[in-house]
Amino acid sequence: MAKIIAFANQKGGVGKTTTCINLAAYVCAMGKKVLVLDLDPQGNATSGLGVDKDNDIKTIYDLISGDSTTDEVILPTIVEGLDIIPSTVDLAGAEIEMVQMPQREKIIKVILENVADSYDFIMIDCPPSLGLITVNALTASNSVIIPMQCEYYPLMGITQLMNTIRLIKFHLNPNIDVEGVVMTMKDKRSNLTTQVSDEILKFFGKKVFFTYIPRNIRLAEAPSHGVPILLYEPNSKGAEAYLSLAEEFLDRNKVKYTPITKDTKIKLREVKNG
Repeated sequence: MAKIIAFANQKGGVGKTTTCINLAAYVCAMGKKVLVLDLDPQGNATSGLGVDKDNDIKTIYDLISGDSTTDEVILPTIVEGLDIIPSTVDLAGAEIEMVQMPQREKIIKVILENVADSYDFIMIDCPPSLGLITVNALTASNSVIIPMQCEYYPLMGITQLMNTIRLIKFHLNPNIDVEGVVMTMKDKRSNLTTQVSDEILKFFGKKVFFTYIPRNIRLAEAPSHGVPILLYEPNSKGAEAYLSLAEEFLDRNKVKYTPITKDTKIKLREVKNG
């Protein structure tokens, strides 16, 4: 049975999608089977994992509306063992339709129950809002990972997210908890970054992952090529950070894994180059 993890933060541009797809890719490269569920109408996780949204593909919207089955919607990606339920802009209208549906907060939970036995982890990329789609993701999840940019505005919004998680825990999903906080786009030369990092550590304590994600141009470039960082530039600082995060994540979950070696990176490069 898969552990289901939501990547959530109502503030956009904090590295949520980048963290979701790159952590998923590294966990797969370390021997686990992972499903990414793209719940953002922008579909950035979908394109970031190489799925062409211009093709006539079935998406999470088709599952929510009942027009397709999971077998028709789930697609493989370039990373072996990593599948995706894609999203397109069609999902933007789903929230309005879901309001009229019975058990509207549990629609995603029911969808994922049908596939949970096929994966080790299911990672949900949530939209940058706290609307009904995000409520669905949190209701379906065992835990939440919160990517946080080390700047002032993302820090200001965290109270609202934590209040939402508490409400979900009380009313809809008593088992949900914060898995951890990932500090992203960290620039150690900035005094503001240091101050914000200290505040995050005060607020979340041991929930904060030791690994932080630095600002890195290769991470920014990888989505435009439709591949995660381990295939785009596995020796970059961004890649090294996500590899370290994946190891820390699996260690926290007490999951045995196959370490990524130099030979592994060579094989991954061969996959990318076709």
